[in-house]
Amino acid sequence: MQQTGYLAVKFCGLSLPLSVLRSGAGYYIGTGSDEIGPVSRESAEYFPNRNAAEAALKAGYWTQKQTP
Repeated sequence: MQQTGYLAVKFCGLSLPLSVLRSGAGYYIGTGSDEIGPVSRESAEYFPNRNAAEAALKAGYWTQKQTP
């Protein structure tokens, strides 16, 4: 089952799958697409590397942000 981003739906009206993204602050769980780029940072946490973020996403061990 593929999860979609809560904030992307609530605030942007876009149903996008969760994935691991990177910013200057680190890796995070968020949404985006090749066409429009990053849309939402869904995780409250930043992760030190891609592997840690992917493991958290797979295990469901991360905190969903409630506001952008």
